[in-house]
Amino acid sequence: MKHNIEHIAFIMDGNQRWSKKNKKKIEEGYLAGFDNLEKIVNYCLKINIKYITVFALSSENLQRNSSYLIFKVIRNIYKKLLKDLNNKKININILGEKKNLPEDILKIFKKIKYFDNQKLQLNIAFNYGTQYEVKNIIESFIKDNLQKIDIEMIRKKMYLGKIPDPEILIRTGGFQRLSNFILLNLSYSDLFFTKTLWPEFSIDELESIFIEYKKIKKNYGL
Repeated sequence: MKHNIEHIAFIMDGNQRWSKKNKKKIEEGYLAGFDNLEKIVNYCLKINIKYITVFALSSENLQRNSSYLIFKVIRNIYKKLLKDLNNKKININILGEKKNLPEDILKIFKKIKYFDNQKLQLNIAFNYGTQYEVKNIIESFIKDNLQKIDIEMIRKKMYLGKIPDPEILIRTGGFQRLSNFILLNLSYSDLFFTKTLWPEFSIDELESIFIEYKKIKKNYGL
């Protein structure tokens, strides 16, 4: 089914709870989450979605003990994941702070290839927090010693640049909050919250959200 949607954002919540529910190791929950992300990306590629932005790791979560498991999973799967995405000419864009990340993880990020004729761009927010994005924008303007700043200049320096804002944000896992995720880009996004844990989020549920989105009358402003 075709949709007039360019950009979808996901807060992929519920990997650890999926592990407990299924009596598996937490690491297996993150692996299941990555597998589901690839499935969702492949479907979005099929229906001509141009941009996907996902919340993989917040700056706050970096302080948690479980963050080392995310690094471990990345180390184990990145070769296969990058190969699969590169074969489909999907661009990967990492958003967030590089500080405090393990050196080998940063080296993995540097191995990402970029294609001029990509069919889909996957933006991964990793060690991301909106306050740090704002801080980087301000520091960049200070460094440039600019006297006047307009909206277009701010937009250009945002992590997502001139990419259209997401029409839809989907958060799995049952919580109804944005958790400091790309707040500069969600001004007019329609928000959908589901109790489904991320590894169990299905194509059918995604399609049902698309149907609900089509029913919404878009009014910009109040």
